Amino acid sequence: MNFLRRKPVLILIAVVLTIIILIIVGIKSRSKPVYAELQFWGVYDDKEAFDALISGYQQATGNLVEIKYKKFDNYEEYKKALDEALKKGAAPDIFMIHNSWVDEYKDVIQPFSNEKVYPLVNFKNDFVDVVYNDFVQNNKIYAFPFYVDTLALYYNRDLFNKAGIAQPPATWDEFLKDVELLTKKDSAGNIVQAGAAIGMARNVNRSTDILTLLMLQGGAKIFDKERNDFVFSRESAAERALTFYTDFANPIKKVYTWNQNMHYSIDSFYEEQTAMMFNYSHQIEIIKSRAPYLNYRIAKMPQIDPVSGKVINYANYWGGTVWKGSKFVEQAWGFLRYMTTSPQNLKKYLSYSKRPTPRKDMVNQERLDLELGVFAEQALSASSFYQKNPVAIETAFANMIDNVVFGRYNINEALKKAEDELNATIR
Repeated sequence: MNFLRRKPVLILIAVVLTIIILIIVGIKSRSKPVYAELQFWGVYDDKEAFDALISGYQQATGNLVEIKYKKFDNYEEYKKALDEALKKGAAPDIFMIHNSWVDEYKDVIQPFSNEKVYPLVNFKNDFVDVVYNDFVQNNKIYAFPFYVDTLALYYNRDLFNKAGIAQPPATWDEFLKDVELLTKKDSAGNIVQAGAAIGMARNVNRSTDILTLLMLQGGAKIFDKERNDFVFSRESAAERALTFYTDFANPIKKVYTWNQNMHYSIDSFYEEQTAMMFNYSHQIEIIKSRAPYLNYRIAKMPQIDPVSGKVINYANYWGGTVWKGSKFVEQAWGFLRYMTTSPQNLKKYLSYSKRPTPRKDMVNQERLDLELGVFAEQALSASSFYQKNPVAIETAFANMIDNVVFGRYNINEALKKAEDELNATIR
């Protein structure tokens, strides 16, 4: 009888103990450390640019994360390999993305949207404005920026001194005057010294970026998101920009300074056959290696009216994003946050890669840098535009320039043809 009385109590105790054991096992299973091995693909940057950051993140996660970085040497090779990997469903966990690629790759990206870990307002406050415009859609972060580069003016000080020009041009009107003074021709009218590398498409590095910037500075609307259409052919500012750009390759214009027989713009600048060129910060290291004794400086990009008008510069940069097929999305975004949202951490990358900062709180410090100061300051006024297919846009803009220079179409016809071609890619 005593046993029968105790039986319900024993059963109750057994049930309670079972529940406690299950809870303990559940907690242990949930807290069991997860080891993550992440593949990270990038272009241009050496492995050493990320070594200290990868090591720091591994320590911060208790050595539960391993990151293996793979470098690609050129844009075309990288994009082809990435597209093939995505198609096969075997893409890297982390990959670098150009600021113009978000709309092309957004369907394969797992966006970051954890407001508790890193609020969106922090992203907006931490990075320069163009980053928020490029990398955020529908209140979700599609990439964290590694740097922000902009077009700037490279000029040869010796050629400026010989021409009696004390300062680089701050406006496009000053630029026109300087080009005339710096352009030298022989008795037959052949250009022996170009005032600037501008006017054509194929032998001017970043020609389409320069033309795009001229359009943006003039207030042209290139793409209408609401209509999902390119609309620049209807913009008078686009007409003025294309005319301005191609006049430098027009022999009947006073500012004629460039033609198809000129050496490639970068080479011509190294060879001191060209007084000015427009380019990004990565050319600094290339100049050091190819022309270490070249007496040159870097100035801000000319503006229409930098005093009373709006200052607009053109952005070109890369960031890191996460493949939505990754098994370790949280750890992948964790590394990108670790690298970019801490000024101390990001400086490790910037110091090695010699890139201009994307962070607002680092601009004032970097502004004093003799080489990168111009680029850092210009990041605050950098712009871009919506690009559904960056490769198609670059091709269409280059053809548009050639069509005018070689007389195939007039300005309006060339604009309309490029616009139609781009709208056809959307359709």
